[in-house]
Order: sequence, then C-alpha cells, then structure tokens
Amino acid sequence: MRTLLQRAIAAIEKLPPDVQDAIATRLLAEAADEQAWAAQFEATTDAQWDRMAEKVSRAIDEGGSTPLDDALPPCKPS
Repeated sequence: MRTLLQRAIAAIEKLPPDVQDAIATRLLAEAADEQAWAAQFEATTDAQWDRMAEKVSRAIDEGGSTPLDDALPPCKPS
C-alpha cells in the first residue's frame, strides 16, 4: 500500500464510524469505476480507436470543436 493511502486511512480511522462508512462507500465506488474504465480501454480495438480518431478529425475539420485555449485559457504565472 502506498504511503499516502496509509496516511489517508489513518486519518479516516479517527473519524466517527458513520463518516468512515460514507468515505469507504465513496472509495469503493471510485475503485470499481476505475476498474471498469481500465477494462473498457483494454477491450477497445485498434479499429475502434481509428473510428474515434476519424470522428474527431472530422469534427475539427468541420469547425465542430473548440480550441483548447478557448476552453481552458492558460494560467498566468503568479
């Protein structure tokens, strides 16, 4: 187990049982979601990736996309 996770669990253990259960429920849901995404990515074929890339290229060519700098303006150094 990673050190950061150990620290998080140690902090959670100090909380009331109902709060521990709520956090545990969220963590288990997050872990299940991560596993589902990983399985979905692993199952994606090269042909499927190619079709997705074609759709993205077509959307860009047709002006159906927003430049990244417009969607997420660059941060200015502080």
